[in-house]
Amino acid sequence: MKSTISLVLVCCLSAAFSVVGQTPGDDEVIRVETDVTNLSVTATDKQHRFITTLRAEDIRVLEDGVPQQLFTFQRETERPLAIALLIDVSGSEERTLPQEKAAARTFVESVIKSSKDQAAIIPFTGSAFLEQPLTRDVLSLYRALERVDVAMPTYMGSGRPLSGIPTGPGMKAPPPDGSTAIWDAVALASSEVLSPSQGRRRAIILLTDGWDTSSRLVSDNARDRALEAETVIYVIGIGDSKQEGVNRNPIRALAERTGGLAFFPKKEDDLRTAFSEIEQELRTQYLIAYSSSNKNRDGAYRQLRIEIMNPELRKEDLKLRYRPGYFAKPLRIQNPKP
Repeated sequence: MKSTISLVLVCCLSAAFSVVGQTPGDDEVIRVETDVTNLSVTATDKQHRFITTLRAEDIRVLEDGVPQQLFTFQRETERPLAIALLIDVSGSEERTLPQEKAAARTFVESVIKSSKDQAAIIPFTGSAFLEQPLTRDVLSLYRALERVDVAMPTYMGSGRPLSGIPTGPGMKAPPPDGSTAIWDAVALASSEVLSPSQGRRRAIILLTDGWDTSSRLVSDNARDRALEAETVIYVIGIGDSKQEGVNRNPIRALAERTGGLAFFPKKEDDLRTAFSEIEQELRTQYLIAYSSSNKNRDGAYRQLRIEIMNPELRKEDLKLRYRPGYFAKPLRIQNPKP
């Protein structure tokens, strides 16, 4: 077993970075090329049960229609998690926030079992606040959840506002207190909190009613940042039924376009069930890794498709869920320290 793991690690490292030779006048600039695509895949049958017996030979991965050679196919039970709980604390969540926090606490207790797993707490209104950075300390996560409260209209927690969306002349002004900027919050959680956590499965659990009133970005921008950070989004659409209810379509589309799911609980038991299903999925995914046959590092979008090749499994009408594409990582330039 150890030899197999070592072989996979060597393959990943050898495929991950290639250094382009220097030419005169480069001033000792090193160009580092990232060349590994990681893909988390969930398989379910007609009864929505998770399938945990797939083999590499049962599937085929196509990138822009071209079959790819896999060098990793394994259950993701051991790969550590990085999860951001992104919690809408605008006024429309006042009635449901206590139930959301209780369910989130139970989720943290269940998921953060390994000393390697991490979670972050990020409440948001017009701004997103890093109430708790990624940590494996469950007690710190509990305390952060206790601090999360509804903004009336200003959020009074201790978390620092996340930056990362340009502002200035000719650009949209930062959202005002009391507004709701869902797409901004998703984008910032992806790029500023989860993206640096290399080597982990990354996921956002977004709790919101789906009514965005002030984002400077659009939903496609949020999706793109999640894809760039290799982050799957799970949405729990919840809000005050006595007000506008839940705006389902935009948040469902956001989840599905990153390979995630959307849940719309009607009562407290449904809310706990949604968290439980997310936990189960995170523990039953497959990791697929390959070095793309397309070596152009141009930042372009690559479309992914996974086909079932096993005739017997085709008859069972299995459903595979994964992110439908990714952005090729551009050539990075590093200047060595003198």
